Amino acid sequence: MTTLISTQALQLDTHDGFLFHELAFTLRQGDRIGLIGHNGCGKSTLLGLLSGTREATAGTIHYSRACRLQHVEQHLPPELASLSLYDALLAPVLEQPELHWRVDSLLAELGFDLDTAQVPVHSLSGGQHTRLLLGRALLQEPNVLLLDEPSNHLDLPSLLWLEQFLLAWRGAFILVSHDQRLLDNVATRSWILRDRRLYDFDLPCGPALAALAEADIAAAARHAAEQKEIDRLSASSARLALWGRTYDNEDLARKAKTMQRRIDKLKDEQSFVSDGAPWRLSLRGKALAADQLLTLDGLDVRAVPASPVLFQVGQLWLKPGDRVALLGANGSGKSSLLRLCWQAIQAQEERTDLRYHKAANIGYYDQSLKQLADTADLSDALYPFAVQNEAARSQVARKQALIAAGFPYARHGQTVATLSGGERARLLFLGLSLASYHLLLLDEPSNHLDMQGKGELGQALQGFAGGCLLVSHDRDLIETACNRFWVVADGGLEEWLDAASAYARLSLEDGQAPASAPRVESTSLAPAQTDVDVQLERLCELEQLLAQDLARKPRHQKPASQQAWQDEIAQLNRILGITA
Repeated sequence: MTTLISTQALQLDTHDGFLFHELAFTLRQGDRIGLIGHNGCGKSTLLGLLSGTREATAGTIHYSRACRLQHVEQHLPPELASLSLYDALLAPVLEQPELHWRVDSLLAELGFDLDTAQVPVHSLSGGQHTRLLLGRALLQEPNVLLLDEPSNHLDLPSLLWLEQFLLAWRGAFILVSHDQRLLDNVATRSWILRDRRLYDFDLPCGPALAALAEADIAAAARHAAEQKEIDRLSASSARLALWGRTYDNEDLARKAKTMQRRIDKLKDEQSFVSDGAPWRLSLRGKALAADQLLTLDGLDVRAVPASPVLFQVGQLWLKPGDRVALLGANGSGKSSLLRLCWQAIQAQEERTDLRYHKAANIGYYDQSLKQLADTADLSDALYPFAVQNEAARSQVARKQALIAAGFPYARHGQTVATLSGGERARLLFLGLSLASYHLLLLDEPSNHLDMQGKGELGQALQGFAGGCLLVSHDRDLIETACNRFWVVADGGLEEWLDAASAYARLSLEDGQAPASAPRVESTSLAPAQTDVDVQLERLCELEQLLAQDLARKPRHQKPASQQAWQDEIAQLNRILGITA
């Protein structure tokens, strides 16, 4: 297979040290590569080196004559903002009239109609920006695409379009993304950038990460065995050196020096063990003994009070233990619903269309991360959250929590304004965990998280003791964390039985629900239920969830969730006196 790009001893030095050290790899014709790594490890920088927009400190990059490379960056060039979509697409080939026909054909391929083609670029959605960037690259007829997080901030329909585009693409690509589902579906090879090294696996993302974890375990075992031998030899060398000095024996002293050289060589060749992730995401919450935490009844959702209605909520409610995914296209009003709920809670409004339990301690994750005061230092920024939990109020407790979250003591005096987006997200999650809420309203919480952070967030929400209303387009997070699914569609909010039918509803262009995936019909709010009613309702819900998951193909099932459901079913059966 033709090699298009190869590198030798590629190295980049920054003011903080080496970003990566002596990387060597090849990109072959038809390679479909997912580039994975923690935030800040150098993924975008590596694409910049390959595209020629950055220079390496050392090493070489060789391109074959057959290589026609295009770099699709995360953001549109600012000079395109005032152009129409059509003119922005035309700009790369403006002086090549023979390619102008390709612009017209690309519009349809990218899913744009003639009316949208005349819309100014600054008015387009994030998904439309991604399609425009891809179109500008495709006009150059590349056979290699470097894609830098094209799935960032996309709604689910746009993400599904991107997935289909990449599946149909016949050239090679390197795709930087934190969306494991996307990588598993479109990439056949994985590069994992970690510890300033590049790990290459001929596997999709999920299996590659599993293989790396196995390699880490093996490396740790080898390192421990090697260290044991080094310790043994060091003790022997020290004894020989002492005896040589005590008895003035040059032969013993010489043997000690020879043994020390052997020790030094073993240390140089000792197996490398990764430092791992700098922090682990966790969320602590509390369950509230209540029938409902949040009730919506005839609520009109608007972006701002005087604006048109985006959609209306008929009758829906969220109970303790519910983890609800709120799905819909960008601009449909999902974030507006969360903001509306939060503003009502903050103002302690008495409303008939939006009610919340007065005893519930409710938290909010704003995707803009503006809840953290820019001028506050890290410890003070946590105080509004920690004050709600007596165990976390002291400054000592907050500083200990900061250190555990990967913020060393020397950084505690920094202001929030100096943090990166990923670090601000980490600080906000730490605050939410310190407060220990009964209900969380989470607006795109995975936007600033890397793949490991997203996985940890999913597991944290799955084990969260309270309730949760989650806005997200990340399918792995939705399916791991959520047990209910609300979809904004046709001017209303519909509940669907599972994630698959919710996705199908989003993908429909005619607005009709598929017969094979019936929605959950909202019913009028029931009067106060007895404990037995609530327990029986929960039992039916759990049995339905278990049956649905067992009906899936084995690789799509969630064994951890099944076990949790089975345990809760057994507990309810004991409480209700139901015998098998």
